[in-house]
Amino acid sequence: MCRFLYVLTGPTAVGKTALALEWAEANGAEIVSCDASLFYRGLDIGTAKPTAAERARVPHHLIDVSAVRERMDVTRYVEAARAACEDILARGRKVLVTGGSGFYLKAFFGPVADTIEIPDALRAEVAELERAAGLAGLVGRLRAVNPGADDLAGVDLDNPRRVARALERCLATGRTAAALAAEFYARPGPFADWEVRAVVLTRPDAELRARIAARVEAMLRDGLVDEVRRLRAEGLEDNPSAASAIGYRETLAVLRGELAEAGLAGEIAGNTWRLVRKQKTWFRTQLPAEAVRVVEAAGATAAGLF
Repeated sequence: MCRFLYVLTGPTAVGKTALALEWAEANGAEIVSCDASLFYRGLDIGTAKPTAAERARVPHHLIDVSAVRERMDVTRYVEAARAACEDILARGRKVLVTGGSGFYLKAFFGPVADTIEIPDALRAEVAELERAAGLAGLVGRLRAVNPGADDLAGVDLDNPRRVARALERCLATGRTAAALAAEFYARPGPFADWEVRAVVLTRPDAELRARIAARVEAMLRDGLVDEVRRLRAEGLEDNPSAASAIGYRETLAVLRGELAEAGLAGEIAGNTWRLVRKQKTWFRTQLPAEAVRVVEAAGATAAGLF
């Protein structure tokens, strides 16, 4: 029996939530979240988390599964997402994955976590190199163990975290980043036994900017600053993933006295727009074209979506 998994994604503020609810209601589906910020309990206003009324309309999974101090990772996500999808299907319902967090979204199309073990001593060595020489030092060492012209084609050399992880893996295995990547992508993904049908929603830039501005204004009006103040007391800053989420990192800067509150809306909107531009590039370059259909969000309806 063919097992279908439907994915509705697109950049922040494009209109995924409303259309996902409409499609799920019309097709007897339940929603599995693929939004990294929705994993955390209490991150509500700044994430535009589906409301209690919206979640009452359609069952949602993988929302509010972690305390704000507790980090989520892709291995844990995949395990929970597989369990949710299997449970939904077993009850005769359809599965609709929705969200825009690329790293987690990629799990539905291919492998996302490797099995290379990094010795503690090697991890400490790379961390010390980063502390002493910064990104330039990491990149220099990575180039030294990847001498071929194409060895680093898939590594984001402007991202210190990605460079450090690539260097750890190269040093641990004695292989180039390109060879490790080829081996990794040859493995089946965690949802290889499902047929995935995906839609990427899109809107003109001017519309997205206007929607972002309206969303930020609503968040501040609804009490974002008070939400972050409360979450800070609960340990938000102990979890870099949650604390760096857009809306939260800027508000934390205000609470620390690093940013004037008068500039908060503009800072959040500006950072959200930069994220949207990265998301649009990611959807275009990282998702398999044969499994994805691009749909204009304005006027899109549940009928014929997939």
